[in-house]
Amino acid sequence: MADSSSLVQELVDAGVHFGHRASLWNPKMAPYIYARKNLIHIIDVRETVRGLLRAKKYLRQVAESGGLILFVGTKRQASETISREAARCGMPFVSERWLGGALTNFRTIRSRLSRLEELEAIRDGEQINSYSKKMQSALNREYRKMFRNLNGIRTMSRLPECLIIVDPKKEKNAISEAQKLGVATVALIDTDCDPDVVDLPIPGNDDSMRSIELIVKMLSDAIVAGKSQAAVQSQYASEGAEVAVGA
Repeated sequence: MADSSSLVQELVDAGVHFGHRASLWNPKMAPYIYARKNLIHIIDVRETVRGLLRAKKYLRQVAESGGLILFVGTKRQASETISREAARCGMPFVSERWLGGALTNFRTIRSRLSRLEELEAIRDGEQINSYSKKMQSALNREYRKMFRNLNGIRTMSRLPECLIIVDPKKEKNAISEAQKLGVATVALIDTDCDPDVVDLPIPGNDDSMRSIELIVKMLSDAIVAGKSQAAVQSQYASEGAEVAVGA
């Protein structure tokens, strides 16, 4: 990202400034709304930039300190971007369906991951042939469902420090669990959302694929940068230790 004006242009080109119909707005979003045009609220892109920069700084710090960041976006327009960008920066994700208790009942979710691994072992080995055709079909069905819901969090060995959310209204269950556990939230929020339920809101269009892609990619870039910085610091530390031992 170059200067602020080119960032604003990039956001506008992606349609980040288009909100919902004015009749659907949440009055708490008033500080983030620039105008109303053709019955649609226009989001103040300067506020988007502010929220984005704050979120990027925070996420970079979390990644630099080795923290886990969980990406959440199950709506059709967000699903593919969420899984792709989370994978790019090596973080867990939920892109299909939020499983109740994914955070608040984390141990149970971890045990279900064991079942997923068990099913994979059955399917990949010779054992699958010992079952009837009907049972094979049932096992394959169970596997597909579990894989779809759990694959993105199979590397999540502990609770995350932060959630990145597309549309907190849609992901209200994830927000609720995060609040109960004191897990920080960064979210792309449209004009129909309640900004008070999010720690670091980024006002913007949460229905357009281009808008979601741009924002989530920028957040992912910040995580990649934080991880890179951590790797550099770790290398310096190990080289310093070797020098000290050599002396």
